[in-house]
Amino acid sequence: MHDIRYPNESAQYRAARDELLQAEADLRRSIASVAAHRAALPPGGLAPEYRFQTSAGVRSLADCFGARDTLLVYSFMYGEDDQTPCPMCSAFLDSLRGHLRHIEQRMSVLIVARSPLERLLELAKARGWSDLAWASCAGNDYPRDYHSEMPNGAQVPMCNVFSHQDGEVRHFWASELFYVPSDQHPRHMDMLWPLWHFFDLAPAGRGEFMPSLDY
Repeated sequence: MHDIRYPNESAQYRAARDELLQAEADLRRSIASVAAHRAALPPGGLAPEYRFQTSAGVRSLADCFGARDTLLVYSFMYGEDDQTPCPMCSAFLDSLRGHLRHIEQRMSVLIVARSPLERLLELAKARGWSDLAWASCAGNDYPRDYHSEMPNGAQVPMCNVFSHQDGEVRHFWASELFYVPSDQHPRHMDMLWPLWHFFDLAPAGRGEFMPSLDY
């Protein structure tokens, strides 16, 4: 596929690497194809008129778009009865923040959780997440309607994307791969979370790694 070589590599390594390289090229094409398929989705359902508690007061879902016509909403696992936030969700937000100023050139981002707003803002301040937009969904049906809450009240780390066009807020996409039975469960956030792709580059792979709230 190319003629570059690395110091002291064997013919066996090069043959295996070229096979992998072809697979990587095929994967890149597949990712582009899936993205085009996603972009071609017909309009999703109209979103109910939720009211969220935010640092700017009570806001509707439409208000949360700001100047953008696309809104990414991440459901953070931190319910009213949780003593600590989810370590996985926390690691994801750490990663998201690194991209935030670039993402916000194209879409707005909102983090929602079942906890009261004051509790969320205290956590955000303590962890250096104050640059993220936070909203409490305590008291509304958003988590149940958009499947970030189980019937027993357990929280689920879902990502939903909404579109605001012609005065209407419609659902566009969700990380509903979470609900598809698989031996790779959940891994529904992989494409949004570079951490795991870095681990995939190591000989040991992902292993059984679990992010920690503190290191």
